[in-house]
Amino acid sequence: MNYSHEYHKIINLMSKKTFFTIAIALSALFSANAQCDSIANLCKKNISKEYISDGQSYRALLVNQEIAEFAATFYGGSTYRIAACSGFSDGNLIFSIYDQDRNLLFTNSEHRNAPYWDFKLVSTLNCTIEAQLNSTAGTSGCAVLLVGFKDKL
Repeated sequence: MNYSHEYHKIINLMSKKTFFTIAIALSALFSANAQCDSIANLCKKNISKEYISDGQSYRALLVNQEIAEFAATFYGGSTYRIAACSGFSDGNLIFSIYDQDRNLLFTNSEHRNAPYWDFKLVSTLNCTIEAQLNSTAGTSGCAVLLVGFKDKL
């Protein structure tokens, strides 16, 4: 029996399986990324022209009751808008904002899952923004947060 020939057949078969597994994983990744891009473009409608984007797009692929955490610094004297989206209609994403001591500053769950929140700070504040899917909206999806600020001019 030629073990070398059998060994190469096994390696060749494993290589094909590995290739297809990687191809499927990359396809799923690109699909999820495209979904997040579409949601981010829809979410931009909640950042009106009076707000300037901070240039960041906070994104996370969530499954079931997962919670994404994003860190953000908001500067005193500025007016901000946080827009939160998942899916193609408003209210699919619950977001909460906490200060550095984990005090809850705002949650849209107390405001019928409003898709955005406007606020002004007196002093600079480091915050954590948590986002999770509304359980009635589905079991998985892309969470997108956008932050805009008003020009002080």
